[in-house]
Amino acid sequence: MDIGNLTNSYLDAYKTQTQSADKLNGQLKADYSQATDEELMDACKQFEAYFVEQMFKEMMKTIPESETSSSYTSNLMSYYKDNMVQEIASASTEQEGLGLAQMLYEQMKRNYGL
Repeated sequence: MDIGNLTNSYLDAYKTQTQSADKLNGQLKADYSQATDEELMDACKQFEAYFVEQMFKEMMKTIPESETSSSYTSNLMSYYKDNMVQEIASASTEQEGLGLAQMLYEQMKRNYGL
């Protein structure tokens, strides 16, 4: 196993994660008064996915971790767990979700007069 390739793939994944966080941050600061229904619902679904992701991460903190792994392995496992949780949260929001996105969407439509 080549450590250099693992490190490069880890850094590439980190850059992708950072870009996605920056994109979401830009969308959160956007003015939705001129947004279409689709853009508004997309923003609401992204917020719900973020909320679900944070909830899953907090739930995972209650599970005891194995102390037999090295710090490098632990860091990689943590990274992949975070990605897995993020994907599960996004997938759950796209399917049925908690209904939070729909409530936010309706409230934002009322607030923006759309």
